[in-house]
Amino acid sequence: MDRLEVMTMLLAAVDRGSLSAAARALQIPVSTLTRNVTQLEDALGTRLLIRTTRKLALTDAGTAYVAAARRILDQVDEQERDAKGEFTTPRGELVITTPVQFGRLHVLPVINAFLAQFPAIKVSLIQSDRNIDLIDARVDLAVRIGKLPDSSLVATRVGALRAVVCASPGFLATHGVPQHPEDLARVPCVVFNSPYLSPWRFRMPGSNEPTIVAVNPRLEVTAPDSATDACVAGLGPTLLLEHDVAEAVAAGRLRVILSQFEVEPVPVHMVHVSRNVMPMKLRRFIDFAAPRLRESLAHFGKTP
Repeated sequence: MDRLEVMTMLLAAVDRGSLSAAARALQIPVSTLTRNVTQLEDALGTRLLIRTTRKLALTDAGTAYVAAARRILDQVDEQERDAKGEFTTPRGELVITTPVQFGRLHVLPVINAFLAQFPAIKVSLIQSDRNIDLIDARVDLAVRIGKLPDSSLVATRVGALRAVVCASPGFLATHGVPQHPEDLARVPCVVFNSPYLSPWRFRMPGSNEPTIVAVNPRLEVTAPDSATDACVAGLGPTLLLEHDVAEAVAAGRLRVILSQFEVEPVPVHMVHVSRNVMPMKLRRFIDFAAPRLRESLAHFGKTP
């Protein structure tokens, strides 16, 4: 039994929630994966997994073993990358995660230019509006929008974005222009469900704390471009980051309202896990991307 290989199988099963999903991801028969995990449990003399028809659960021994297996595999992976020269030469795969729309508008052009300059590096871009755990997903770098919690992650700030309320000229002509955030509760709204914009927050005069306004969602979406399109179509006001609506505002299809009640602009950072020695591919990308992202975001984040 190859202990490292079985550890990989076990972690795949835990991360994906089932033996069958792990087998598909690893492209091996379910019977092979099941047999190897069972042999591991027999060798250890304890059960690691509780198997049910719907999901897997870890025993106490399994929880401790999985945590140790992750550390071991990470160390092996780092040693292999070191042997390949990734710590002295910019080469290998770089895994980056970004919010969907921000990645398309700002990060992807930087990645394209970076790949043209560093032919020995391959990039895997994961676009998600949910924060992905960098360690569990083995991600090298993330672009995060919003205030960062205290953590061991190393952060490089590259800019800021205003959270703006917009509405179409036609909607405003029919319903009137809201003069106060509370007015939004009386009209249908388009809500983009996002970790950095939900719920809708505003800054009231004389208050240092943001105020949450409960709006009436006529439409809820999970992508900012859909919220922009619905707002342009006149379904109602929406709250988005300014770069999401910049083109529509410049073209006159949307109008920014209630700007005097905006909260502080939302920071944008590149973050990565702290390491004693940083792989050269990551160091090169940070040095390459940081000034370009700052330039791309330079005209955003300015409070009116």
